[in-house]
Amino acid sequence: MRVYAAAMDPLTGLLEGPRARGALMIRACFDPPWCVRVEDRAPLTVMLMVRGEAWISPDTGERLRLTAGDLAIARGPAPYTCGDDPATEPRAVILPGGECTYPDGRPLNGSMDLGVRTWGDRPDGSAVLLIGTYLWPGEVGGRLLDALPPLLSLPSDVWRCPLTPYLTDEIVRDEPGQPVVLDRLLDLLVIAALRTWFARPEAAAPAWYRALGDPVVGRALRLLHDDPAHPWTVASLAAKAGVSRAALARRFGELVGEPPMTYLTGLRLALAADRLRDTDDTLDAIARRVGYGSAFALSGAFKRVYGVSPQEHRGRAA
Repeated sequence: MRVYAAAMDPLTGLLEGPRARGALMIRACFDPPWCVRVEDRAPLTVMLMVRGEAWISPDTGERLRLTAGDLAIARGPAPYTCGDDPATEPRAVILPGGECTYPDGRPLNGSMDLGVRTWGDRPDGSAVLLIGTYLWPGEVGGRLLDALPPLLSLPSDVWRCPLTPYLTDEIVRDEPGQPVVLDRLLDLLVIAALRTWFARPEAAAPAWYRALGDPVVGRALRLLHDDPAHPWTVASLAAKAGVSRAALARRFGELVGEPPMTYLTGLRLALAADRLRDTDDTLDAIARRVGYGSAFALSGAFKRVYGVSPQEHRGRAA
C-alpha cells in the first residue's frame, strides 16, 4: 500500500520545507548613505529590491549588487552587511530575534520605526527592500539549506514574480490574521524563487537535482520519493529502473554522490523530522509512515544522524 497518494519528485519534496511561523517581515526604506549589519543567525532571509539599489556584502565571499526587481536569498548563520555601498559603515546591527542595536551595542529603542512593519529613514526612501526572515532552523528543512549556497540572487531579467505587488501591499497592513497571511506569502515567494534558481544552468544545484535528468537515476529518485516507506532494496529499485543492480549502484553513486540506500535513509529521516515538527503523530505512526518497522528503529537512526532523539527534536521545534 502506498503511503503517499500522489507521486512526488525530489524537487517537490525539497520545496515543501519552507513553513514560516511568525516570520520577521519588514519594509526597509533608506536614503544614502545607509548600511545595516545582519548578525541574526537566521537560517534563511529573502530580500526583494523594490526601488533603488543595494549591495549585500558577506564577511567571506563575493559581494552582490541588487537593483529594482532583483531578489536575493541569504542562507545563515554567517553575518553580512546590506547597504548603498560596500564602503559605507553600518548604522545598525540586527541580532537574533529581530533585536536592533547601534554598532556600539546601544539599543535603537524604535528610533528607526516608521509604522507597520516599516523601518529605516523615511517611508518614501530612495531605496526600498522587502525582507522576510525565517527565525528558526525548524522552519526550513535541513536538506533545503544544505542544497543552497550562502548567497544567491535572481536578477529582474530572469525573475518576474507575480507575488511582488501583493506582498508590497500586504506587508504594511495591520489586520486580524495578517501574520499568517505574510507567513504563507513568504513561503510561496521562496518556493517560486528557488524553483526558478534551481532551473538556471549556472546554479550550483545539488547532485541529486542534476541526476534527475538521467533516465536511470532520475527514475530511481522518483520511485524513492514517490513511496519512501516501501521496503526498497537496490535490487528491487534496479528492476523498476530497468537495469542491473550493479549498474544502478554504480551510476547512482556517480551522479548523486552516495549509494541508493544511504540516500533513502536520509530521505526517510528528513520526512520524519518534518512530521515531528509539523504534526502530533506518535513516533510509532511516523516510523511506519516513513518506512521504519518500529519507533525504536526510527529513534536509533534519527539520533545517529541528527544527534538528538526524536522527542528532543520535537521539543526544540515546539
